[in-house]
Amino acid sequence: MQYDVRTPEEYLSVLADDWRRERLLELREIILECGPHLKEGIEYKMLSYRDERGGVFALNAQKHYVALYVGDAQKVDPDGTLLAGLDVGKGCIRFTKSKAVSATRIREFIQRAIAIRQRGGDIDC
Repeated sequence: MQYDVRTPEEYLSVLADDWRRERLLELREIILECGPHLKEGIEYKMLSYRDERGGVFALNAQKHYVALYVGDAQKVDPDGTLLAGLDVGKGCIRFTKSKAVSATRIREFIQRAIAIRQRGGDIDC
């Protein structure tokens, strides 16, 4: 879903108060904790998280899932162990109603992605 908003606060204020909001807020909290240097904003009508080199993550609540966008997930988790059991596309990790964020290794994935970026590595698609 796309929201016509300009700030993260506006984005959060228009989210429906359902399971998608809960998942998105959990993921947002992990990103903010693991990457306090990342700047939160809005890009392409989604929450975005940038460093000095550009976009690192984006979050968006879709109709049937919450999406965490990262350039190329395989560059962060080549063997797929951190994302095992999740619905993963090339650059999108989807969280459905039945998948609890706490039951995954997404925190480790986010930490690894940030560490790669901080070392100057490439996680872009």
